[in-house]
Amino acid sequence: MADLDESGLAGPSLYTGRGDSGRTTFGRHGDVAKTDVRVVAYEECDEANALVSVVMAVGNLPIGITSTLASVQNDLFDLVADLAVPLDAAGPAAARIRESHLTRLERAVDHYEPDAADLSGLVLLGGTVAASLLYQARAVVRRAERAVWLAVETHPTTVSPLCARYLNRLSTLLFVLARGANAEHGDVQWAPEASALAMAQEDGATDPAAPA
Repeated sequence: MADLDESGLAGPSLYTGRGDSGRTTFGRHGDVAKTDVRVVAYEECDEANALVSVVMAVGNLPIGITSTLASVQNDLFDLVADLAVPLDAAGPAAARIRESHLTRLERAVDHYEPDAADLSGLVLLGGTVAASLLYQARAVVRRAERAVWLAVETHPTTVSPLCARYLNRLSTLLFVLARGANAEHGDVQWAPEASALAMAQEDGATDPAAPA
């Protein structure tokens, strides 16, 4: 997915040097800077997909969740295919993000939510390997969402906001899956200012001038 050529076909050499000037051919958007917000959005989604693959590879998750994540990976290919072709392009894109993509994620959230022990968001990130990786994937997806929204704001007539909305739903799903992955492990609750309060108590106990 990292290849910005919409066709996805490699040329005769992988090191053509065409991008050495800091520019690239981005789908049907044409020649743009590699720092263009549309390219950045594409690459952030690429990283999110790569991290989902890591979750699947080492998370030791149930087959149902792995299948859901495999479907998410396919969706993310749909999403970058959408980003690579302007909305006003003359011909159709290989794929577009549609409302049905979002609906499917919402149903997945509803399906897995009962397995999540605590959805308050007041638990420390971590726990099992699977949960830790799902939290990391969620953070990357949130960053990708921000990048896509910036692309939408900058190019409102050519970049679909449905792409950003999909990523918003996906971050929710990943959070729910992370909570579920920790259901048996247990959680460490967030204790506001815990280290500062502990230090204050310790200082008070050792300071003879401290008030009782």
